Amino acid sequence: MDTITIVILIAVTALFLSIAIFLRTRRNRPEDVDLMEGHEFEYYCAELLKKCGFQGVEVTKGSGDYGVDILAEKEGVTYAIQCKCYTAPVGVKAVQEAYAGRDYYDRMVGAVLTNQYFTRPAVDAAKKLKILLWDRGYLEDMQEL
Repeated sequence: MDTITIVILIAVTALFLSIAIFLRTRRNRPEDVDLMEGHEFEYYCAELLKKCGFQGVEVTKGSGDYGVDILAEKEGVTYAIQCKCYTAPVGVKAVQEAYAGRDYYDRMVGAVLTNQYFTRPAVDAAKKLKILLWDRGYLEDMQEL
């Protein structure tokens, strides 16, 4: 191969790598998550949980799920997770749903996972009921793994 051919191959390879990196970072932008519908967000969260080492990840059926959207396990700890894709802070109702669902599904830990943040009453209720609150920052950290 001559020098021009090698330079062209290197340039084309660099271009494809740049496009791949751009598409990968674009896919994980939090703004894209904000546009998801509820059920789409649940499946997206399930995939993120798998990527973060959770096992037995299962999205529950839409209606009659007793306040839980995802069941999962990690390192021997079982989780009942309520997902909320909102445009405003998440309130107490989501915490109550995770609490009820945790007990219904006989799970060790209840959590609420959202693309937003939580209201002060939700944070207070979660502390009292021992429910984990995974907010936008937590979701973004999961996306980066």
